[in-house]
Amino acid sequence: MPKIKQKTSKKQINKKPKVRTTSNYYYQKRFTAIAAVTLFCFVVLAFRLYQVMLRDQAKYEKSLTALSTQEVEGSTAPRGRILDRNGKVIVDNKAVKTIYYQKEKGRTSLDEINLAYKVAPQLNLSISKLTDRMKREFFVAKNSEIMQKRIKASEYEKVKQRKLTQDDILELKLERVTDEELNSFSEEDKKVAYLYYLMNKGYTYDQKVIRTKDVTDEEYAYISENNKSLEGFNTRLDWERSYPYGDVFRTILGNVSDNGLPSEEKAYYLKKGYSLDDRVGISYLEKQYEDYLRGKKEVYKVLNRHELELVSDGKRGNDIVLTIDIELQKQVEEILKKEIIETKGQPNTQYYDRSFVVIQDPNTGEILAMAGKQALPNGNGGYRIIDYTAGVVTSPMTSGSVVKGASMLVAYNQGAIKIGEYQQDECIKLAGTKQKCSWKTLGRINDIDALALSSNVYQFKAAMKVAGYQYHYNMPFKVDKNVFDIYRNTFHEFGLGVQTGIDLPVESKGTSSDNTAGGLLLDFVMGQYDTYTPMQLSQYISTIANRGTRYQPHLLKEVHKATDDNSLGKVIYTFEANALNKVNTKEEYLNRVREGFHAVTTKSYGLGRNYIDASHDPSGKTGTSQSFTDSDGDGKIDTPTVSTAFIGYAPTDSPKMSITVTSPNSSLENSNINYSSMVTRRISKSVSDAYFAIYP
Repeated sequence: MPKIKQKTSKKQINKKPKVRTTSNYYYQKRFTAIAAVTLFCFVVLAFRLYQVMLRDQAKYEKSLTALSTQEVEGSTAPRGRILDRNGKVIVDNKAVKTIYYQKEKGRTSLDEINLAYKVAPQLNLSISKLTDRMKREFFVAKNSEIMQKRIKASEYEKVKQRKLTQDDILELKLERVTDEELNSFSEEDKKVAYLYYLMNKGYTYDQKVIRTKDVTDEEYAYISENNKSLEGFNTRLDWERSYPYGDVFRTILGNVSDNGLPSEEKAYYLKKGYSLDDRVGISYLEKQYEDYLRGKKEVYKVLNRHELELVSDGKRGNDIVLTIDIELQKQVEEILKKEIIETKGQPNTQYYDRSFVVIQDPNTGEILAMAGKQALPNGNGGYRIIDYTAGVVTSPMTSGSVVKGASMLVAYNQGAIKIGEYQQDECIKLAGTKQKCSWKTLGRINDIDALALSSNVYQFKAAMKVAGYQYHYNMPFKVDKNVFDIYRNTFHEFGLGVQTGIDLPVESKGTSSDNTAGGLLLDFVMGQYDTYTPMQLSQYISTIANRGTRYQPHLLKEVHKATDDNSLGKVIYTFEANALNKVNTKEEYLNRVREGFHAVTTKSYGLGRNYIDASHDPSGKTGTSQSFTDSDGDGKIDTPTVSTAFIGYAPTDSPKMSITVTSPNSSLENSNINYSSMVTRRISKSVSDAYFAIYP
């Protein structure tokens, strides 16, 4: 078959076929994706620009204004008031005229010195506190060029080598101010030097208090009228605490810092948002309830160097209401003063100087009054009385027989004695020890009479049985630590030997020892070993009074929201009765102890008669302990004394008050004169009479 020839043009011969490679396809897809992402980003950006420039314009303008506006706080706002349970104000605030200085940035030392020379003549500044160092620092600042030349080149070289610091250089300058130069200070120079010190005391740009409390009207007016030209000097109405009842309950009310945060707690308060110049509670109730009492400061907008615009008002802190009855407290303190002074005039009281009182509601833990007073020589052969109320929670003593109620309860719980059981009260003798006796031989007595007559021996024999011994003459007596633990665990349930939980920043839990000799157990059960504070004894007797519930003692009753006037605002917190624990015992055992305490104050032979008037149907327990004191101030406890205590409550069946009175070293033991002070009984009777006159 013949072949057919096709015609092919030259153009077709030279044309190359298109080849679609994998690489070209990949790059085309990638370009498309990038283009899509870019387009999306432009859309998002356009939307955000719309939001920022149009939709949210007002919001960002407000933020810009906030960032560009400088705001400052005013001085510390007045604190909340403190009132007693009946609404009587016992801590308030009063206005105080204050002159202060605040350094502006860029101001040199010479600028400040010139300013000090201008202001000092207008102020009543005392130069009695001007020290040698203050004068040297002023001279160095005033004569900076001269003092620079007194530093050797070699010393400046050591600074470059980091062998000396700028502080070292300053010290060298201060040393090289001559005595002649210091003696050349005129009275005006001294006044200016002291003012310059006040202007630079503390942190550089903080407000420095120059004059306060006793600022005259003339001083205040001069600074107020010329504050724009005085460049940093200004006035303000500050505040200070006032006390309508004077020194009554003053120690426990606490104090407030004068010049900003206390140095030892600065980091703590700064972390909580305080400023360095803020005034805070530094002791007792002012410190305990700082968060409630703290005021809210004014906020100002800075318009220029000397003008401020109020942004938000300051506000007084919240008011707190205490459980204290200030009228009862006042009477208790007066009774203590009177009785202590009178007792110091009696025989055998060389080492007696203080007594303490606590009155508490045993059903809630509320403290109605607490006081302590101490007598100190006045230099004229007499005595002056100072407040020692802090000792109620910080000053433990060997309390004596008042603890026998708790000791008796341990014996019941452990089966060592039974209700109504009789024991022979006689002097006992253990191997290797002296004989131990009651205050007199009481013969055959039961558990009620053992409390009413304060038998030591009854408690000794019971403790021996708790330890697994039956007493016989001159027997060895060794006990394990667990026997002490049995007793102490029950004592702890009453608040003895542990912190009571009172709402104060300080409290002692008393003292105890790890020595577990058998004879010391006998000392323990009659109150001659461990020591307890008056507040611990108050918690103990209150627990017996209310039939076994240990409540936290407290001074705070309520917190009220601050108001713009003197009225009490809305209650924002109430301190509810806080039950810490229930004593682990049978009801019949606790009732038996209560019966014994009733016998103490009502039986004809009870040792607690006339501590509380019988018309109030009281119960209670006396305590007498051997104690020791440092008689010559050499730091050694060397003289035996007698300390006394009384704890009680009334009325017995439905108690509404408990009372604790302690008098350390109330008499001198082994005196040639046979006289024991009855100061504790007199105080208890007078204080309980005062209570029932107010709360019949």
